Amino acid sequence: MKTKLFSLAFALVFGVVSANPIDEKKTVDVEKSKVTWKGYKVTGSHEGTISLKEGYLDFEGDKLTGGMFVVDMTTINTTDLSGDMKGKLDGHLNSADFFGVEEHKTSTLKITDVKAKGKNAYEVTGDLTIKGTTKPITFEMSVYGSKATASLKVDRAAYDIRYGSGSFFDNLGDKTIYDEFDLVVDLEF
Repeated sequence: MKTKLFSLAFALVFGVVSANPIDEKKTVDVEKSKVTWKGYKVTGSHEGTISLKEGYLDFEGDKLTGGMFVVDMTTINTTDLSGDMKGKLDGHLNSADFFGVEEHKTSTLKITDVKAKGKNAYEVTGDLTIKGTTKPITFEMSVYGSKATASLKVDRAAYDIRYGSGSFFDNLGDKTIYDEFDLVVDLEF
């Protein structure tokens, strides 16, 4: 009788476990993943890369449910300039005028909500922390196999990055730098 009861209990537990999708945390391969940025000003734009320090995506079965990323702010790299101009812009972006990298070596994104928008598409909401300030952000993400892509528009003014912003300073003319910048994220895990 004990054997039959144990077998029945085992079958019930195993049946319940196998009927539910498995939660899985997938670590992002930071060497193969890429984050590009593009900032805009009245007279043009600049672009570059920045590296992930670490990250993961949470899945329930094959459905995205969450995740977290740490960006290494010390890796800000301008790719559309070279020589002295590149060095000046990289240095300025690292300074307190922009990202204050000496004091804020990392930025983070913690996914707080995921809504399916189709088979591989999601509307993702997360808490983005830049320069010690955390604000919610919503963006679209696509997941295909072991890859994910997302495009984000970030309002730097929300993170107290005011240098050259027409939202805070008058009479900047062609020196105005727009508040929003783009991030394009290609992840491999």
